[in-house]
Amino acid sequence: MHNSWRNGAIVIDEDMDLKITDILAPSCIRLNMDAVDKTDALTKLVDVLSDTGKVRDRDELLRVIMERERLMSTGIGNGVALPHGKTSLVESSLAALATLRNPIDFDALDDKPVTIVLLLVGTDGNVGVHLRLLSRISRMVGSEHFRTSLLGATTTEEVLDLFAAHEEERA
Repeated sequence: MHNSWRNGAIVIDEDMDLKITDILAPSCIRLNMDAVDKTDALTKLVDVLSDTGKVRDRDELLRVIMERERLMSTGIGNGVALPHGKTSLVESSLAALATLRNPIDFDALDDKPVTIVLLLVGTDGNVGVHLRLLSRISRMVGSEHFRTSLLGATTTEEVLDLFAAHEEERA
């Protein structure tokens, strides 16, 4: 369990217990993002990840995420959507987060509009890590205090500090 640097990017051993703060870069956080609907929000978050240079094929990643969404909505309730997918288009897990300026319909389980969208992209070869991250994120956003704090954040640093503090509580 150690981190190493390769090509200027940190590489985390796959057996390491990843934290959200390990995979959510400040450049992948959008606060008060405008999105007209689910497709617009997902497209914008895929673009955010693609802009990092860590996604081999932006269009294919969007197809993977949209296909997963067609199987079953990832609107998990309480104003939160957790779209996700596994692919060989990335070398390690990545995340992008948006708080939305205006709520959008996401076909959520509770039929309520969504204001928080956290996109998680995992590698094909590491389903266990992907599932642990999904579980960890679900627990966090299940907390009303966490959601309220996230929606009130005005800087990416506040968002990352919130995730870090919540992960420390659970450690």
